[in-house]
Amino acid sequence: MTDDASPWLVVGLGNPGGEYVGNRHNVGFMVADLLAGRMGARFKAHKSRAQVVEGRVGPPGPSSRRVVVAKPMSFMNLSGGPVTALRDFYKVPVGHVVAVHDELDIDYGALRLKVGGGDNGHNGLKSITKSLGADYCRVRFGIGRPPGRMDVAAFVLKDFSAAERKELDYFVDRAADAVETLIADGLERAQGTYNS
Repeated sequence: MTDDASPWLVVGLGNPGGEYVGNRHNVGFMVADLLAGRMGARFKAHKSRAQVVEGRVGPPGPSSRRVVVAKPMSFMNLSGGPVTALRDFYKVPVGHVVAVHDELDIDYGALRLKVGGGDNGHNGLKSITKSLGADYCRVRFGIGRPPGRMDVAAFVLKDFSAAERKELDYFVDRAADAVETLIADGLERAQGTYNS
């Protein structure tokens, strides 16, 4: 059980660099950017090799939760280092770490929230699990499977298609809502609302 006063660490997974901005693999960064915007804050470089924003989630007052939103500036497969450094720096219990990431085995735009489990071949999760163990929260953002015989690695490093981009803002907004609900109201309530 975690202490309610403990801060939360929300990690949007992605790759740093302009060439990756619109990639399916960077949807975690997109959700992190939106959460930062909602907090009215700008990302700042942190010594953990991540960009961070600090703020609060939930209604103003004693029930609001302290939150650190982070984008690791290592590449995806090395996310565990910055995440562990941030967890240690902000003294965040593992149960208050939330990874927001792309998920191949879920239809585009659908969400699944859970705690623990395998990494399903996702190198960002693999790296975090190796550093923290598996008992952190995941907000899994569906990107669907590659068409035909397209290589999975090529698919995740491609930008969302024109058709997908029409709905992308809506789905990113919904994922940010899911993160806020998870923090403010708990996993069960968030799963009941967002696990489509």
